Amino acid sequence: MPPRRLFAAALAVAAVATGTTAAVAAPPPAPVTTLNDISKPFADTFADPSIIQGRDGYWYAYATSDPLVANGPFGLMHMARTKDFGSWEYLGTVFNDSTKPAWAAPGSFFWAPDIRYFGGRYVMYFTVTDTLANPGGDPGIGVATAPTPAGPWTATDGPVVAPKPDGNGGYFGTIDPAMLTAADGKRYLYTGGFYGGLSVTELTPDGLHSVGTPTQVTVGDRYEGSYVVYRDGWYYLMGSSSNCCAGPTTGYSVFAGRSKSPRGPFLDADGVSMNESRVGGTTVITQNGNKWIGPGHHAFITDAAGQDHIVYHAIDRGTPWLTDPFGINRRPMLIDDIDWIDGWPRTRAGAGPSDTPQPAPTTGSALGIDSTDPAGGLRGATKLAGDSLGGPTASIRGAATTRQSARAGSVRVEANVKLGNSFTTVVGGGAVVVTVGASKVSIVAGGRTTSAPLPADFDRSQWNNLVVEVSGSRVTARVNDAGLGDLYAEAQLGVRGLKVRSAPVSWLGTAEVDNLTVRSVAQPVRRAAAVPVAGKLLAADEFNGALGDQWSWVRPDARAIVANGNLSWPLQNTDLVGGGNNAGLLFHQTPAGDSWIAETKLHLDLGEGDIRNYQQAGMIAYLNDDNFARLGDVSIWRTRQTEFGRELVARPSDGATSYGGAAIGRSAPTMWMRLAYHRNAAGEHVYRAGTSADGKEWTWGASWVLPAGVTPKLGLYAHGDQTGSNPPPVATFDYLRFYASK
Repeated sequence: MPPRRLFAAALAVAAVATGTTAAVAAPPPAPVTTLNDISKPFADTFADPSIIQGRDGYWYAYATSDPLVANGPFGLMHMARTKDFGSWEYLGTVFNDSTKPAWAAPGSFFWAPDIRYFGGRYVMYFTVTDTLANPGGDPGIGVATAPTPAGPWTATDGPVVAPKPDGNGGYFGTIDPAMLTAADGKRYLYTGGFYGGLSVTELTPDGLHSVGTPTQVTVGDRYEGSYVVYRDGWYYLMGSSSNCCAGPTTGYSVFAGRSKSPRGPFLDADGVSMNESRVGGTTVITQNGNKWIGPGHHAFITDAAGQDHIVYHAIDRGTPWLTDPFGINRRPMLIDDIDWIDGWPRTRAGAGPSDTPQPAPTTGSALGIDSTDPAGGLRGATKLAGDSLGGPTASIRGAATTRQSARAGSVRVEANVKLGNSFTTVVGGGAVVVTVGASKVSIVAGGRTTSAPLPADFDRSQWNNLVVEVSGSRVTARVNDAGLGDLYAEAQLGVRGLKVRSAPVSWLGTAEVDNLTVRSVAQPVRRAAAVPVAGKLLAADEFNGALGDQWSWVRPDARAIVANGNLSWPLQNTDLVGGGNNAGLLFHQTPAGDSWIAETKLHLDLGEGDIRNYQQAGMIAYLNDDNFARLGDVSIWRTRQTEFGRELVARPSDGATSYGGAAIGRSAPTMWMRLAYHRNAAGEHVYRAGTSADGKEWTWGASWVLPAGVTPKLGLYAHGDQTGSNPPPVATFDYLRFYASK
């Protein structure tokens, strides 16, 4: 239908709606809150979560195969559901011994389920750690389908992505799947881990087989646990970095890059590729110094108000083990808001994991609509029996309106739909008109129009997801599989001065509708959370003369020389981790007070692309050789990264130590580093790491907490295995300064 005729028809619908005696919208109910960890009602650990909303209104969550509680059995992946994210029902395992994939080797584990809905069925991708083809460790990706999100699940007779030989008699880490339906109408599966990196593989339309040649999208040794969402013209690839499972020293974090293509290249906010030796990645979530450490392996959801949320696992640093130390890690499921700051997803605007009550995802509908029985809240719709999964649905043949008016201003309308040839949604009494036509999605608003094409093979007869959102001056219309960041088409239109008055929402055309919600749009957060800021200079050594009495050594190194305004320190062939406590450390007196920022400028040429483990230099907060946190520029196999590592005694009975690290920012031959210190309410010593490639723009990352009591020393280090370099690289420090915290 041409835009003028479309708009005229929509105005006619709006006029009918205006003529009704629409009730005034009831005031919103009291807000519901969640408290991490949200899996606590039914499980102590629920790792690698993925989540989807079923047509019955429940949100279904799935997790990897660890035992749910201490001394419990390993499951064949777990399922649970909720309607409000506070009350949960455990549903059992995805598979049992008779239904698990026949091609999995005995003893294989099943990890990292990724849940989707398309083609009229639920589709789950998952890791099989070992197959019958090469027993002993050849991971591949399985796929199973089900008529409902609770199953029963039927696995296919072979992997959707087969194990990938590494050429040396082993296999790359073909793990951690995440599926995406893209605007080109194709389906893609992202897989991989630290060994081999992340790749994307095109799938057949039914999602059950891979086709073509995979495309590498990240360098090895950095990312696993991928997840991809489409937003505002960009595909955002997110991956978890560092170690998932080091108990009290777990530094898992999530980073993102974006691309105009689902195949990449994916660049971070600084324009650095995720597929380079000096690897890029913009922080999505990292630990902030509260109880939660190692947040990662996540999924995204969008609630009925349009607020994005990240669902992930993390570890309580006070209770890190599900079993005995160095046994199974206790990784419950958490949830927090995602805010889009300057075009990038940030957990709570960058504040990180929450440990206090937070607003729960908005579920259900306003306007007196029962989202799972929508016909009762509409005029002109016919109630259909529906099916056992979704319950009653609403049939619209001609015109229909909500019985109550939506509030003026921003509004979001979402539904599962089976579409006829044309289906129009009218918001604000005709202020916004969105039509899903035979070949495109169109928007008319403020005298302007825009459209986006639907894929040629788009199946209107199946249940799809339709969103119409008016937020401020922007109108978005999106058709996708199941509201998980994928899409078939998205049209956006900016209209300056757009006014949306209070009016019923109206529809014109043909569709069957389920899970209908109408809500005011969540108020977006645009300002990033506060980060440490350096104030006045408190103390410094610019290395213009010999080291003074404010310096002290542990295991002095005579090769560390102060000359020409620098401290030059060839990397020692030593280490601090585990039993290798033979590295030299140089400490400076710290300022008095409970907060300050230490900064150094470091030049360290570690090359690119070759294997060096683990040459590094930087700053260290140190209690003793088995209790420290160090921030360094470090070579990790073929990558060059900045890492904020932590070691502590994890098993006091025999002094066994645990080490883990959190990645931060980009690496560069010359870089600036900061450790922001403060003492928390419990008297613990908290250090947050920051890095910069120019000394001006800072990336602030993870925090580590050292125990209350003796104040740790603060200083410099330079060490690592010298294999691959002769002579050893030289760490050149320009200064060490201490600033007041603003």
